[in-house]
Amino acid sequence: MTDTRWDDLQRGDSAVIWHPYAPAVNGPEIFPIVSASGVRLDLADGRQLIDGMASWWCAIHGYNHPTLNRAVETQLDAVSHLMFGGLTHPPAVALAQMLVELTPPGLDRVFFSDSGSVAVEVAMKMAIQYWYGMSQPRKHKLVALRNGYHGDTFGAMSLCDPVTGMHHLFGDALSKQLFAPAPECPFDDLCTDNEMVEITALLSQQHQDIAAVIVEPVVQGAGGMRFYSPEYLVKLRALCDHYEVLLIFDEIATGFGRTGKLFALEHADVVPDILCLGKALTGGYMTLAATLCSERMCSGITNSEAGAFMHGPTFMANPLACATAIASIQLLLSQPWQRTVQRLQVELAHGLAPARTLDNVAEVRTLGAIGVIELKEAVDMRTVQPMFVDRGVWVRPFGKLIYAMPPYIMASADVATLTAAMVDVAAHL
Repeated sequence: MTDTRWDDLQRGDSAVIWHPYAPAVNGPEIFPIVSASGVRLDLADGRQLIDGMASWWCAIHGYNHPTLNRAVETQLDAVSHLMFGGLTHPPAVALAQMLVELTPPGLDRVFFSDSGSVAVEVAMKMAIQYWYGMSQPRKHKLVALRNGYHGDTFGAMSLCDPVTGMHHLFGDALSKQLFAPAPECPFDDLCTDNEMVEITALLSQQHQDIAAVIVEPVVQGAGGMRFYSPEYLVKLRALCDHYEVLLIFDEIATGFGRTGKLFALEHADVVPDILCLGKALTGGYMTLAATLCSERMCSGITNSEAGAFMHGPTFMANPLACATAIASIQLLLSQPWQRTVQRLQVELAHGLAPARTLDNVAEVRTLGAIGVIELKEAVDMRTVQPMFVDRGVWVRPFGKLIYAMPPYIMASADVATLTAAMVDVAAHL
């Protein structure tokens, strides 16, 4: 590829495209990609980058995987899209059956949507409509955790931390939800009763108004890459049961092996009333999400005034996406993925350990295929992104965090290159 193509793509991009979390004009440099394979992204100027982000955590099998390619091609010859109102198709049925089988007993119904944010919106509407069906319409508030992140659509934004989150600008326009402190108990530690004091008081005083509590189990993702004790989820489940409040787990970031368990809820052996899945569901090939719930939830919603769940995305259960999800899940389960993720955790921990000696580093932490360097000050994206590209890796920091969530297929040598670049960039900030 030539520098001319690089320049043409950058000029064309800057003239008409608006990128996420960036100004439309005079934003940070954009890097043109023309192809990708395995864990490598091919830049238009001929350079290659090792992808440490798995395309925002979803491309767990890397890029251009022959198994997933075949799944798309095969389904394309059958049917690429169908409306899901009144119709069904084999990939949707097979995928729903697979998800029910893989998740804990009690999550018996699958509602498909087209993104993680919408999966959360669906969960919120399920919880609220359930209580309407149970003749308790007063229960329409949700409780979320500080430092949490649940998506960019309006309902999902209302559940993100209103102070430290990235959506505070919309605060006056959003539904007012309730917030409890984020757990401070480390992942490998116990969760004391002191951790539960404030959320217990909140549920005790306002449970008549609360439909559900929503949390990201074990790992708070885009709100800070924080890891906390699974025991917190055990205590939270008991609280929700006691005060007759539903429990929603947002596993959009953690599902399908990222924390070392197939689903993060397995660390605590806790079953929510509603479970949100997305991101890695299709291995990063297609946009697809799923919200699972119990038969009890279905009955309550059916008994509501509408007699049906009032939601219906145009592209829900897209056949191409469902077929790809089936192939991705089968591919994951056909391999010793637990050993692979454990290897990645060990290598990430080893490679990032030198960052602990840096004066500008607050903490280094790893869990499963997640590695985090938390700095004491926020990074400048205009400066830090080119530094990673110059070192041959793609890492997308935010706030005070330099982190990696690599594809599971990443080889040990590439992990070493990735972590060395992260430590080196941190050292030069």
